[in-house]
Amino acid sequence: MKPSFSPSSLPRKPPISPYLITLLAFIFFVAFLYGEDFMCLFGQQLQLYSSSYSTSFSTPERIKPQKLPFAIGKTEEGCDVFSGSWVKDESRPLYEESECPYIQPQLTCQEHGRPDKDYQHRRWQPHGCDLPEFNASLMLETLRGKRMMFVGDSLNRGQYVSLVCLLHRLIPEDAKSMETFDSLTVFTAKEYNATIEFYWAPFLLESNSDNAVIHRVNDRIVRKGSINKHGKHWKGVDILVFNTYLWWMTGIDMKILLGSFDDEEKEIVELSTEDAYRMAMKSMLRWVKLNMDPNKTRVFFASMSPSHGKSIEWGGKEGGNCYNQTSPIDDPTYWDPESRKSIMGIIGEVFKKSKVPITLLNITELSGYRKDAHTSIYKKQWSPLTAEQLANPVSYADCVHWCLPGLQDTWNELLFAKLFYP
Repeated sequence: MKPSFSPSSLPRKPPISPYLITLLAFIFFVAFLYGEDFMCLFGQQLQLYSSSYSTSFSTPERIKPQKLPFAIGKTEEGCDVFSGSWVKDESRPLYEESECPYIQPQLTCQEHGRPDKDYQHRRWQPHGCDLPEFNASLMLETLRGKRMMFVGDSLNRGQYVSLVCLLHRLIPEDAKSMETFDSLTVFTAKEYNATIEFYWAPFLLESNSDNAVIHRVNDRIVRKGSINKHGKHWKGVDILVFNTYLWWMTGIDMKILLGSFDDEEKEIVELSTEDAYRMAMKSMLRWVKLNMDPNKTRVFFASMSPSHGKSIEWGGKEGGNCYNQTSPIDDPTYWDPESRKSIMGIIGEVFKKSKVPITLLNITELSGYRKDAHTSIYKKQWSPLTAEQLANPVSYADCVHWCLPGLQDTWNELLFAKLFYP
């Protein structure tokens, strides 16, 4: 006779403890409130577990890449390519303004009446060593089947366009294109199955200045923990070049949104520029750690691009700026006062503590000498100029952006050097 069982004869499960329910509810609340930070922390633990499992008992030093991706050589010992001086070079520029149809009209200085060209005939000469010659063929072959992306503001877009200008002559007209999709601009080299892209994200984090066309917002707001809002568009990139600086410099504390831009009642706190910038740097490093493979990809961060809004800072007359400046600052002891701001120390502070493999492109000091290289008044103006402005060109000179061809081609020579000869 088979034994029979009744529900009452089965062992009963112990009731769920109310303390456990409370603990689970608390964990869910924390995860909801600090979504990105919680997931990043959890994701990092998964990564660490996965790495230790797949490499058995390998030490962290052993799992680091022995050779940086894309490297074909090394910069000679003791050579600091970011320390040097500007020398006259009549073989420059590396391309002509009229030959590159991709330069936006805000950077075409010759087309807009700039009378001199000396700013185009300058080459950066590191102390005691030389920069490797920019090789467009090598760059294109390296990008075959790959994606390269610049992420940041209009200064990073200028570097992006400069690189396209340096490369496009090697590509037949019917085998290249440039298209814009909202925040993303894509240059395609069809025969190489390669793209060079620019993504507009002036704060890297989500902000109310994210519209690629209409972004002149005086009351700037940045959302905390929101890098994935833009970061989802960066995934799968093989070479990534970040920048963010200019848009943080409002002269007042930054407004940080803790919730969502869709919330009816927005919770906003104010942070010092330094603390807000540090928050963005940490978010960027965290994103890179979780989404970029150091064995296959390279990530760069360009330091601040200096402006020249006060000529008194380099010994000029009070009330002047970059307008009518036709030669670099030749004082080797000059150091742009803007670059001494405490916010610049944050880059070094955050990068020093991080083990995320990002290469710093230190363009700040070498660009600080180039008061002559700005677009000044020689650009397309966003709105008609008044009679008062026309009578005083200093009042509307753009001392932030740079003419192309010009200084930003050197930024790409430095990028080329650090990519292939780290």
